[in-house]
Amino acid sequence: MTRRPGFPARIDLGSGTPVARPPANSSATAPAAGASPARTRTGFVSENTLPGGIGLDSGAVRHRMVMKLAAQGITDPRLLAALGAVERHRFVDTALVNQAYEDTSLPIGLGQTISKPNVVARMIELLLGGQREPSGRLGRVLEIGTGCGYQAAVLGQVCGEVYSIERLRGLHDKARDNLRPFRLANVHLLFGDGMKGFAKGAPYAGIIAAAGGEAVPQAWIDQLAIGGRLVAPTRMQDGRQALVVLEKTARELKQTVLEAVHFVPLKSGIA
Repeated sequence: MTRRPGFPARIDLGSGTPVARPPANSSATAPAAGASPARTRTGFVSENTLPGGIGLDSGAVRHRMVMKLAAQGITDPRLLAALGAVERHRFVDTALVNQAYEDTSLPIGLGQTISKPNVVARMIELLLGGQREPSGRLGRVLEIGTGCGYQAAVLGQVCGEVYSIERLRGLHDKARDNLRPFRLANVHLLFGDGMKGFAKGAPYAGIIAAAGGEAVPQAWIDQLAIGGRLVAPTRMQDGRQALVVLEKTARELKQTVLEAVHFVPLKSGIA
């Protein structure tokens, strides 16, 4: 049986086989006491157990963001708890931390952005409409476009296993550094061409993309499990992007086109 990659990992560009890549600092220290929420082996625990903290480390700051998201229509309790636990300010540049909990996208370098909290929440909630495990989590999920790692961290709270692939080496390395202190054992980072997906981890209960193309790549559809859901921005005939949900059954692929969105373009290859 093929071993799945550990955290973090990269795709060997010669064979496509994931190769374990040890952290640059294998003895990385955890954040200072009081700076991060208590964690289970695979992620964060309930918001009710969070230390008070001060400033942006305060659970109250994230709680206010969650309340705004709930008022905007996000209802999944597990997702709201995850959004309240993951410290978004740890995934943005120092100069922008004061905007971390505003409902806005922010630049993360290399022409890419971290999506607005509302967009992250909306897409993950759509993804969670698929088949769940008895624990209430979605099963194995593929994320296209790791970016800074924030969405992967949230997915790690609501999914059994997350494979997140990034085509830009600089962002892959940044996400690795951002996620290392959280020690999310069920989140695996991959460096490679996201348009090809990651066949070795398939089939996936869900696939979510943070970049929009002219059409959903066939590789993603092939790697989606029967009963699974795919959520991705896609360019419509009028040139605008819209959020699209694909649901795969044994007989058909059902497509639902939702609201207009604006994501960076989906590209092939690595850089």
